[in-house]
Amino acid sequence: MIDVKDLTKIYRLGSVEVPALCGVTFHIDIGEAVAIMGQSGSGKSTLMNILGCLDLPTSGQYFLDGEDVSKKNDDQLAAIRNKKIGFVFQQFNLLPRATVLRNVELPLQYLTNGDGRLRKEHHEQAMVILEAVGLGDRIKHRPTELSGGQQQRVAIARALVNEPAIILADEPTGNLDSHTGAEIMQLLLKLNQDRNLTLVIVTHDPSIAAQTQRIIHLRDGLIDEGFQPVQQAAGGSQP
Repeated sequence: MIDVKDLTKIYRLGSVEVPALCGVTFHIDIGEAVAIMGQSGSGKSTLMNILGCLDLPTSGQYFLDGEDVSKKNDDQLAAIRNKKIGFVFQQFNLLPRATVLRNVELPLQYLTNGDGRLRKEHHEQAMVILEAVGLGDRIKHRPTELSGGQQQRVAIARALVNEPAIILADEPTGNLDSHTGAEIMQLLLKLNQDRNLTLVIVTHDPSIAAQTQRIIHLRDGLIDEGFQPVQQAAGGSQP
């Protein structure tokens, strides 16, 4: 599903070069749930932007579903994002005056015939996704009428409505209390298992990362091969 080979990213500030990624290589299988961790400045946000086709690497290759996207232009990247990638952010990024249903339908506007009206099947698709995330009875509500956890569920439904192959979640529980954050993680992992979605989560929280199948830990723009995750046991962490 995801193949990253010798990926580098260098930002130029005048005559100064600032390396963010320094040669990163890894593979993520279809249906795998993976966490990306690292301290501030480690390169994890830069890597997330490249995986999400929001930015291009300076060098190296990024294959998504067998397609080399590392040399695509802006229009091609936008088409790939809309077709293959669903985003979930720490900030819910919902339209406050739009209903829950309307927020979820927004990505489907690209599939209209040009008259701005959704086909019936797309409208029904949004309804099905909202039922799947437990919000079938909230479709006429607006974000300000929902709890933080419910708003994040709307954001997850919006990410799923185009039936993407991969979900990229950037600190998806960062704005939630621990109980609600745990519910959102359970939902993401259930969707990962039930729909065989590839799930990539950027997080600084070891307890969130420990729930995924694998952790990619970055340090100074490189994968930290010596990183040892804390093992979680039922009832608490192990020494």
